[in-house]
Amino acid sequence: MRFVDTLKNIWTIEELRKRILVTLLLVLVYRLGCYVVLPGISPSDIDALANFTNKSGLMQLLDMFSGGAFSQASIFALGIMPYITASIVIQLCGMILPSFQKMQREGESGRQKLNQYTRYLTVLILVLQAPAYLINLQVQVNGASNSAHPMVFGFWTVVYLTIILAAGAMFILWLGERITDRGIGNGISFIILVGIIARLPQALWYEFYSRLPGTTGGQGGLVMFIVEVVLLFIVTVGAVLLVQGTRKVPVQYAKRIVGNRQYGGQRQYIPLKVNAAGVMPIIFAQAIMFIPMTLAGFRGAESGFLHAFTDINSFWYNAVFFLLIVAFTYFYTAITVRPNDMADNLKRNNAFIPGVKPGKKTAEYLDAIMSRITLPGSIFLGVVAILPAFARFFGISQNFAQFFGGTSLLIMVGVVLDTLQQVESHLKMHHYDGLMKEGTIKGRTTGSAY
Repeated sequence: MRFVDTLKNIWTIEELRKRILVTLLLVLVYRLGCYVVLPGISPSDIDALANFTNKSGLMQLLDMFSGGAFSQASIFALGIMPYITASIVIQLCGMILPSFQKMQREGESGRQKLNQYTRYLTVLILVLQAPAYLINLQVQVNGASNSAHPMVFGFWTVVYLTIILAAGAMFILWLGERITDRGIGNGISFIILVGIIARLPQALWYEFYSRLPGTTGGQGGLVMFIVEVVLLFIVTVGAVLLVQGTRKVPVQYAKRIVGNRQYGGQRQYIPLKVNAAGVMPIIFAQAIMFIPMTLAGFRGAESGFLHAFTDINSFWYNAVFFLLIVAFTYFYTAITVRPNDMADNLKRNNAFIPGVKPGKKTAEYLDAIMSRITLPGSIFLGVVAILPAFARFFGISQNFAQFFGGTSLLIMVGVVLDTLQQVESHLKMHHYDGLMKEGTIKGRTTGSAY
């Protein structure tokens, strides 16, 4: 069989085999660390935190990205998300501040400086997030137990637990960098992928068990479960199309005669992505949606319009979430895709778009194309983001519904495509057939790892 032959070819390539084994070893270290509990936390405390996490859709989302470490009160509880937050801030600074733009143009040395600033900002975020996590842990444990001796973290206890949580998050970052250097795929993205997939077997089993006849709340039986799996496959295929969808704009290079030789004259393409913003609009919109959640929590809102935003499955939450994603998709695409710069680069390289004048007309042409393809891309991205709410509406459990869309699905699809693309490049470099019978696997063409 072709699949078995491909596995044999992968194992035959020594460099690829070593990279895969190193990746698996480092992932195993990460998964073991997710179950190393913070000092002073008892099993009953973990149960109380897990019960709170299962009741809160927001906390379930955070727990998914940490691979379950959040609800386990693990040393890896904060996961890789502080680093991602810092990376997003640095990216935004690169779009706004001239000094950061200069570093981006400096090549490898500039990239190293930006990475260093990202690490410093990650530590700062960890110093703020770790005490907040400990306060939340204390409140949830004391609220779930009727013990005469409630959990109380003293000042120095918070200090050393903060150091442990920060060290755990930085160790995850180190693991991700080692995977990038010596393993396969982008290490940071791969750790996020592992954290998401780690929740899938449990969610799948719970959904299967809940559909069995005779179980509490069981509806539809195994037929309904099979329908859910088929729908998940269809949604995943749609996410693949969204990630890889491009509009190819033809570019013709002018011919040049140097001596007795002719240079140029070939035709190439500019791949304009349908979803050039990636998952960034969802992340930005989610950050905005945290504001009414926080206000409702401080005010203790139990009803009304504000309370609707504390439920990630409510109509108003998802309607506003959808509109924010569409708006942020246009905003982020306008910042990252610059038709004027593209037109200037084409002009400098003696290239032009057939039928379009170089310069301003080319920039207007590219801007018009991006406007047309961004509209369906933004709508599709918004629909994918709110699909978990539709899944909950049809009776799918919260844990399993999270895999029907949102950031988690897009990250999984993007990282898997990037990793498979690297594996295929190793195979073809050693003159083996690729992973597909026809064509090649295309990863994400954007630079974002998330």
